[in-house]
Amino acid sequence: MRHANSFLTALLTSAGLLALAGCAHYQPRPLAAPRTAADFDTRTLADAGLKEFAAANLHGELAAWPPASWDFNTLSLAAFYFHPDLDVARAKWGVAQAGKVTAGEQPNPTVSLAPGYNSTIGPPWILGLSFDIPVETAGKRGYRSAQARNLSEVARLNIATVAWQVRSRVRRSLLDLQAARETEQLLKQQQAVQAAIVKSLEGQLAAGAVTPFEVSQARIANDTTRLALHDAERQAVEARAQLADALGVPSRALGGVNIVSENPQPPGLPSPDVRRQALLNRADILGALAEYAATQAALQLEIAKQYPDVHLGPGYQLDQTANKWTLGLTVTLPVFNQNQGAIAEAQARRVEAAARFTALQARVVGEIDRATATYGALVAKTATADALLARLQKQEQATKEMIAAGELSKLALLTTQLELNTGLLARLDTQLKARQALAALEDAVQGPLTEAIQASPRTNPVEVKESTKP
Repeated sequence: MRHANSFLTALLTSAGLLALAGCAHYQPRPLAAPRTAADFDTRTLADAGLKEFAAANLHGELAAWPPASWDFNTLSLAAFYFHPDLDVARAKWGVAQAGKVTAGEQPNPTVSLAPGYNSTIGPPWILGLSFDIPVETAGKRGYRSAQARNLSEVARLNIATVAWQVRSRVRRSLLDLQAARETEQLLKQQQAVQAAIVKSLEGQLAAGAVTPFEVSQARIANDTTRLALHDAERQAVEARAQLADALGVPSRALGGVNIVSENPQPPGLPSPDVRRQALLNRADILGALAEYAATQAALQLEIAKQYPDVHLGPGYQLDQTANKWTLGLTVTLPVFNQNQGAIAEAQARRVEAAARFTALQARVVGEIDRATATYGALVAKTATADALLARLQKQEQATKEMIAAGELSKLALLTTQLELNTGLLARLDTQLKARQALAALEDAVQGPLTEAIQASPRTNPVEVKESTKP
């Protein structure tokens, strides 16, 4: 009796110590809205962590920090570092990775202690100890792990999708800022020409050479341009605030920052190979494939659940000095159902995932074809606008020569310059739409067009190294 009690005590103590040794401990991490808001307000492009992040992604040390000017590439890196959408995507991937651990865990055995008391004979105490050791069958843990791995891959690829969305917002904001700046500059030139025309007409009105109506029309046109100039100034301020939002920093973080715009030569239309790569290798398409693979594993798991798990139940009982050993075996009998409902649901989810993948591919085809057609048309329109501008410039030069020969008045030159400025505004509008169409085409392909041709079939066009932010 004493030996059995000592053995039982030692066994329970060891099991308790092993359980406590593997336990995690709660560590509080309070979240306070005032503190997070204050942290956001202190963000700046001179951040030391951003410097390390940029150097790691640019594969080398930076010559100076912060840079004297920020272009699209450096601004994109700042957005990858700061933007909270990427923090959310990384956190979701962390949850999915933890799910792989959960899926691979083996079920724990259980122990039951059932002491009894018999008052009829002595010694009266009856000590009972039983175990329940579950044994999974039909490879359920493997299917569960495969499902978790695929869901983790979905979350990982979602980081690339979100990164491209962040990059796209930076591109659009930078294009809007560039358009507002260039429009503002051209409108200032136009307003100066119109003011000179008004002054010239007022002089001619005093001499009786023109009518008050002509002067009034020139003043109205000048005032209209002034209103358009105010609107362009407003758009520039809004675009700068929009760019700050796209970067994930407060607006004042861009104060004093020199933001430069690039005007690269528009590339040609993408080749069919680039289109095919996009249909096979966009991050969201790869994610949809991984999601489908997860539904496959889920279906296999539900089919495997038709086969019941086995529960081994060894036990020991000390019955008034008599040692009794038992060995139990528990199996669920699939009498009333064979898990057909869960199997049917898993099959339906697999069909749904396949339909979503097909629909996604069809949508990507539509996006690429539509963006390609729009970009091609705008490239042709840009060429026409350039030709028109060239003719207006020749007309301005011819007018200057005729004025030098005394054949035309200075007012004629001002009118020609006004037409030239109008042509510049028209070309700027066409160029802006072409740049926006190029951005839409790159979004559809999910890769820079100048690099997508050389990308290998399995290369992800957007790779973001994990942020070093705390």
